[in-house]
Amino acid sequence: MTTVGRCWWLVALCAVTPATQAHHSVSAWFDTTNVIEVEGEVTDFRWQNPHVAFTLNVTEAGAAPTAWAIETLSISGISRWGITQDLFKVGDKLRVAGNPARKDGHNIFVRNILLPGGREIVLGGAARWSNDTLRGSELLQARDGDASRPDLGIYRTWSSGAVGAVLFPEAVQANFDFAKYPLTATGRAALQKFDFAADDPTADCKPKGMPTVMEQPYPMLVTDRGATIELALEEYDTRRSVHMGAAGIAAAAKAQPSLLGYSIGRWEGNTLVVTTTKSSWGYFDSVGIPLTKDAVMVERFTPSADGARLDYGLTVTDAATFTKPVELKKAWIWRPEVTIGKFECQRAAR
Repeated sequence: MTTVGRCWWLVALCAVTPATQAHHSVSAWFDTTNVIEVEGEVTDFRWQNPHVAFTLNVTEAGAAPTAWAIETLSISGISRWGITQDLFKVGDKLRVAGNPARKDGHNIFVRNILLPGGREIVLGGAARWSNDTLRGSELLQARDGDASRPDLGIYRTWSSGAVGAVLFPEAVQANFDFAKYPLTATGRAALQKFDFAADDPTADCKPKGMPTVMEQPYPMLVTDRGATIELALEEYDTRRSVHMGAAGIAAAAKAQPSLLGYSIGRWEGNTLVVTTTKSSWGYFDSVGIPLTKDAVMVERFTPSADGARLDYGLTVTDAATFTKPVELKKAWIWRPEVTIGKFECQRAAR
């Protein structure tokens, strides 16, 4: 039987660990202020990015079985929780609770899964049914990095942990107040016209461009390539090249617009300052604020003296969208056991 009810402890994705900050705006597809439960047999299981998904065959009294589409975080997120694809299989009977889809009546973004043996997977918020739980690891909750290798400087794999604000909170907060952004009349009109269901810029595994891609919550590897510094972002297997020195500056004039734009870097002490122009992405975030090709993005990457933390600042200037520059911040930590993985995004049925 389906149980429907409100849940006070799950009002926004930002209330839980960064692993739950999905690369899509979950709140756009699902009602994150409401939780429902269903119970049924697993008939299909897809272990994939951007969302692990499975199907439950749910039978209610006197009714024919109904297929419910259940989806959750990415492999990149939940595998770091210690959650593996062998925890359940096709044929198992599961109880799940999560946020119902806003438009599809048989689709849930799952938060809790009760396994056949009585163990509960908790993907956000509190346990519902069991004291035997599998939830986020200590690493994902970590606020402090490892200070044992200050000699590495910026060149290492950085993790999100639980150390700072979400770069684009509007992507994870259901009731975000867009008045916090100094939008021009043009910017406001574009935002009001945007329909996430029809216009989602990341649908069907379309990669993000600058500056939106920097919201990704997965590890980032920074590597010195000589003439360039490479930023390897796990989400969408993204590789950004930051051009250093006079040659990089000279080549900027001939660079063509692209999703990631053209980035030029310089050092201010131990801070890497990156200026990016010519982004053809067309968006400031993933939920409808536009950005023109004339936008200028300035990033500041500052590692702490002991190498445990990397502070990040982003300033976006676009006179067509904002009445003044917008400044955003986030941070990473260094944990030597964390490595960057493959994302290999696969289209998810919706």
